[in-house]
Amino acid sequence: MTRKQLSGTTLTLGAALALGTALVPATPLAAQEHAQMSEMMHSVEYFGRGSNFSEAVRVGNVLYLSGKLGTVPGEGLVEGGIIPETEQTMRNIGDALERYGSSLDEVVKCTVFLADIADFQDMTRTYREFFPNNRPARSALGVGGLVLDARVEIECIATVGLPGGGDGDGGS
Repeated sequence: MTRKQLSGTTLTLGAALALGTALVPATPLAAQEHAQMSEMMHSVEYFGRGSNFSEAVRVGNVLYLSGKLGTVPGEGLVEGGIIPETEQTMRNIGDALERYGSSLDEVVKCTVFLADIADFQDMTRTYREFFPNNRPARSALGVGGLVLDARVEIECIATVGLPGGGDGDGGS
């Protein structure tokens, strides 16, 4: 099929990509909505830029949060091991998400880094308390060491401002 023959044909995304043809909305209103969605999806904002990295980066309606530790501002890492560190880490994540227009209810993915994989069960019990309704996808791995000799670091991906965000029935 030539591009000329495609002019009145509806294409799937895969077919359009294979043929190198752009999908064009059929009505002026759809074209305007498409342009707005495209602009939003391609907008990138950097938040809380420190000397080494951004605390969060928003791309469209997705917020990528840098790893958080169980630190208290001005005091350093909380003492007491994996449970208090996980609690403080999750509070720090919640605070950062709220600063950038999201919440724990909108988290869709977390990656957990543990200085000692033997802490996995205690971390998991504590972590789950912060996600009573919606359990995001999660990966956990043991690492050779963390900044400040922390026991846990957690990074998250969350949505921002999506309709119905945070109203699921949970997961694992």
